[in-house]
Amino acid sequence: MATATKKTTKKEATAPAEPKLRIRVRAYEHKILDLSVKQIMDTANRFDAKIVGPVPLPTEIKRWTVNRSTFIDKDSREQFEMRIHKRLIDIMSPSGKVIEALTNLNLPSGVTIDVKMV
Repeated sequence: MATATKKTTKKEATAPAEPKLRIRVRAYEHKILDLSVKQIMDTANRFDAKIVGPVPLPTEIKRWTVNRSTFIDKDSREQFEMRIHKRLIDIMSPSGKVIEALTNLNLPSGVTIDVKMV
């Protein structure tokens, strides 16, 4: 009788991934965004956390075209756009002190932060 060989799948072959904190920062102004990212990185460095990033993500651009006049002159239009700049920071195997310090950060208004454990 022939012996059956067991095939290993990718899930069995790879080691379990270490936990990481994925921080996604968004803002309308890139200068405020960069200052906020620097503040986050300084806080993480204070607790000797390993940081990957900041990785600039593609800028999301929303555009609108509006008639200048309400009734006449349909050919006359205005165009507006809103740019949303984004950055991604990964903190590898964060300690409790790092997470607590990041939650207590006071960032400027207009900056949105999404934090996920991956």
